[in-house]
Amino acid sequence: MVQYWTEREYGEQRRETEEIGERAWAGLRSRIETGVTDGSFGYRFPLECPDGGATSGCDSVAFGNVLKAEIPWIDLPLELQDTPATPVILDVLEFCATAVGETIRGSYHGFFRHHHVSWNREAGLARFVADVNLILRRNGIAFELDAEGQVRRLLPVPLANAVRWALFQTGDDETDRLLEAARQRIVLPREEDRRDALEKLWDGFERLKTLESGSDKRTQAEAMLDRAARPGSGFRQMLGEEAVALTKIGNRFRIRHSEVDQESVNSPEAIDYLFGRMFGFVRLILKATGRGG
Repeated sequence: MVQYWTEREYGEQRRETEEIGERAWAGLRSRIETGVTDGSFGYRFPLECPDGGATSGCDSVAFGNVLKAEIPWIDLPLELQDTPATPVILDVLEFCATAVGETIRGSYHGFFRHHHVSWNREAGLARFVADVNLILRRNGIAFELDAEGQVRRLLPVPLANAVRWALFQTGDDETDRLLEAARQRIVLPREEDRRDALEKLWDGFERLKTLESGSDKRTQAEAMLDRAARPGSGFRQMLGEEAVALTKIGNRFRIRHSEVDQESVNSPEAIDYLFGRMFGFVRLILKATGRGG
């Protein structure tokens, strides 16, 4: 991984912005154009040699036509002054990742003065991912491409560490499904997916309250908290207060329901905060009761 002096000396800047600005777009745009001209996108869009039987680079017309068809919000040529919306750029990056391979020169075709080429998919994808991620990292952007070339969102570090290693073994398949879906969706780029993650996490919390024995949900919830902390202790009291507060949050805000009097959670930062607060509570309960975490 390329690491510049400022990163070695002062550390990497915090990756908090979810908007790809003009400067970062200019770098990404140049990287995409390089992939067309050096032939690496020919892995998916090969240019046939006029003599037939071999390929000689990237068919830029086919590349552009399919790009516009699969991502209809993008215009070609890619404009520097008019930066596309961030979700569109992320789609373009994933499109390019499907098309890239490392160009391998073969025999020289003297009549057309070009080399016949083939492609190494794994090496080309790894290089493209590294180049894109370098630009995103240096501009403090909270997205990156994974090894498969798909976009993932970078969570705040404490939340990311908790989410990455969480396991759910509650003994109830539906509770496990809700919590795992929340864990997977909170890292997705679209805000709608993150809102869905928040909803599933709150649904998992409500279901978790019913896993202990008892005659009703309140009794079951109290039994769950008694297993998590010594009854009568200050920590047990705090857990009870937090459980009530989290329940009220779910009812007050538009997380689990959509009544007209409920207030929306209207920013990515608020979603991350509420998710982190609830996830920390749920994970503590799971660990304390032997259900994963």
